[in-house]
Amino acid sequence: MFGNHDAEVERLLDEIRGDVRSTRDMTGRASLAPRVMEAMRAVSRHDFVPEELRWAAYRNEALPIGHRQTISQPFIVALMSDLVEPQPGHVILEVGSGSGYQAAVLARLVKQVYTLEIVPELARLAAGRLRRLGVGNVEVREGNGRLGWPEHAPYDGILVTAAAPEIPPALIAQLKPGGTLVAPVGGGSFYGQDLVVLRKDEAGTLSERAVLPVIFVPLTGEADRREGGPVPPPG
Repeated sequence: MFGNHDAEVERLLDEIRGDVRSTRDMTGRASLAPRVMEAMRAVSRHDFVPEELRWAAYRNEALPIGHRQTISQPFIVALMSDLVEPQPGHVILEVGSGSGYQAAVLARLVKQVYTLEIVPELARLAAGRLRRLGVGNVEVREGNGRLGWPEHAPYDGILVTAAAPEIPPALIAQLKPGGTLVAPVGGGSFYGQDLVVLRKDEAGTLSERAVLPVIFVPLTGEADRREGGPVPPPG
């Protein structure tokens, strides 16, 4: 599968630290919060990649997970987790569950994670995987991420793992005053995207800044289409 697990994890964490240092002028971060790095250490990435790619689980790169989707590069997972400024009492919305890896990292940092996935099979697999791993504070729903998950709003933070030309208005509306939303924003292709941090102050005023060029799969789903529901993990 891969070599010594602990050594592979530490090597990956060193690479993440190196990426953080090399992008500090763009992100404004010379290092990530110790809590975030500890969560990256604690969540075994090989549990979230296809069996045939487990040998590459601790490479600092995105990997395919089927259905034309990917598990994000660990550096990006760590950076986005840090940028959303998670606190132990927070409730976070994630748009784009994918394999469940980002949600598992966030679950170690906050009180509750609600995560949406538009691909039914990926939603089912993520829910089952998180359940088997004992991650009890993540709820997965099959649904259109552009609409968010209003039943549990407002959220302390929202993290979007697929790119759209603009941040969907429904997500901004579901962000709590004082909250932070992190999302890749750009055209319909895989290129010309920036990781954007949007903040809503206590008065509801929005501010945003682009922090890093990125490449994400496109955010799918229509703005006026409601679908899906909670995903029961397989028994």
